[in-house]
Amino acid sequence: MDIADIGGKIAYQFIPFLFALCFHEYAHGLVAKLRGDNTAEMMGRLTMNPTAHMDVVGTLILPLLSIFSGIPIFFGWAKPVPVNSRNLKNERVDMFWIALAGPLSNVFLAFAGTGIIYTVIHYFPQLSLAPAIVKIMSVFILTNLFLAVFNIIPLHPLDGGKVLARFLPYKLNRTLEENQHISSFVLLFLILFGMLSFLRIPVILGYNFLTSLAGV
Repeated sequence: MDIADIGGKIAYQFIPFLFALCFHEYAHGLVAKLRGDNTAEMMGRLTMNPTAHMDVVGTLILPLLSIFSGIPIFFGWAKPVPVNSRNLKNERVDMFWIALAGPLSNVFLAFAGTGIIYTVIHYFPQLSLAPAIVKIMSVFILTNLFLAVFNIIPLHPLDGGKVLARFLPYKLNRTLEENQHISSFVLLFLILFGMLSFLRIPVILGYNFLTSLAGV
């Protein structure tokens, strides 16, 4: 793989992924602030700056490995956004919405990418950059759908674990949270051995639906 290929993959795949991941974390921090906790803002996490959210494994190693190895699914995460539950009015409900904000933000970005493609195709087809914009936005849609589906897996420390907590008995959820290092190891094992490939199904279905709406 030459330098041009590497540059192209970074431009078309990694940069959209990085933007989507930062937006995901920003959404967590914003909803936490709206729910009464400004810890993320005070610690500099209510930002789109990638360095504020970066996790070496989840933000760099695994995504770049996925991109350059040709694995047909993006795995990635960032450092958890800090939340002080004592500042929340209703911890159980508020944490549910704070956690859900991440995956929902990626769904929102996927629809935004769909809108951009639709606009370019139907109103600016003669634009010289139109093909490049459509290509980047197509990858952007796919990336955001992967992030949304992956992060909603009901395991700690992913968002899905915190979303599920809303519906679990307190003691059971407390046990799961205290042992999330085990579920983290299980999750990493599943990723490395390709046992989450079934996630492609909802992602591809969503991608095909959105791109058909965009007129691709």
